[in-house]
Amino acid sequence: MLQNFFILCSGADSSILKTCSEGEQNKYAGIGATVFFTAVMAFIASSYALFTVFDNLIASIFFGLIWGLLIFNLDRFIVSTIKKRDSFSSEFLQATPRIALAVIIAIVISKPLEMKIFEKEINQVLLEEKNEMTLANKEQLALQYTPALENLNQDIAALKGEVTEQEAETNALYDTYITEAEGTAGTLLLGKGPVYAEKREKHDAALAELKQLKETNATKITGIETQIAALNTEYADVVKNSQPIIDGFDGLMARINALDKLPWLPSFFIFLLFLAIETSPIIAKLLAPKGEYDLKLEDEESAIKTWVLQKVQQRKQVLATDTSLNEKIYTEIKEEQAVYAYKKKKAEELLKLQAEAFHDLQVKSL
Repeated sequence: MLQNFFILCSGADSSILKTCSEGEQNKYAGIGATVFFTAVMAFIASSYALFTVFDNLIASIFFGLIWGLLIFNLDRFIVSTIKKRDSFSSEFLQATPRIALAVIIAIVISKPLEMKIFEKEINQVLLEEKNEMTLANKEQLALQYTPALENLNQDIAALKGEVTEQEAETNALYDTYITEAEGTAGTLLLGKGPVYAEKREKHDAALAELKQLKETNATKITGIETQIAALNTEYADVVKNSQPIIDGFDGLMARINALDKLPWLPSFFIFLLFLAIETSPIIAKLLAPKGEYDLKLEDEESAIKTWVLQKVQQRKQVLATDTSLNEKIYTEIKEEQAVYAYKKKKAEELLKLQAEAFHDLQVKSL
């Protein structure tokens, strides 16, 4: 039963193959087994590839099964349409487009399996790319917030500079009235005289202004710092919300690109393996001599072709004979006077009827 199934997979005519030797049947069963297991590998490869796209096991298996059946049908068609001929060059010319199609199928099948085989290496490449994308994303988003943050920090520095400048002026006034009291500067009179009192008042007024300035600028700085904190929070939220997009950067195309960054030799040998599997039935049929099955199939096809040609030739002969007879019959009829007189009589009757009808129509229009 298993042999019959593989013969069905090979696309061979089972009714003809049953009349062949056991070796011939085993040959086509082997070809059918290759076609079947290639379709199984296509199903596994496409299911994995689709799982990286849909992240859904049931959907991946369903569409993978459809793809496997499609590959099975294509391979079966390719193998079954190659016919053994008397010339190898004509056989090779016949197989060339089928070999090209087999190469395409081998690439499609091997690529997802390569991604699965080198999954750990691909994940490492993707991790490095994600880290680079995360850093680049933070830098790109920071460009939107850096100017505003720099302006706010400059405002804080300016407010603190005002306080520092006012403190310097107040300290200078303090030194002035102290040295006046000590008699080391100003009037050089020791004691708290009128000049000392005047300078002390200036210092106290400046100190009050400094205190007021500190309170005012502290309030402003607190408000600016609140804006800075809000911008930092907004920036962190934007980075956090965009991170899942980067984390999800592991789809089919990303994995294919990551695979291309790995050494090419292992992937190339895996491709050669699937190419050999895919093209082995075609090459086997090209290299194998004409077998019992090929001869019987050719005999049956030539018998049908001969029968069809005979039918076409017979129809041509019938047509030629019928045409010749019709020409002879109508030639003889044309020369008979009775037929001529009958046709003339009918023509005269028709002309009279037409004249009467035209006369009636003219009368009605008056």
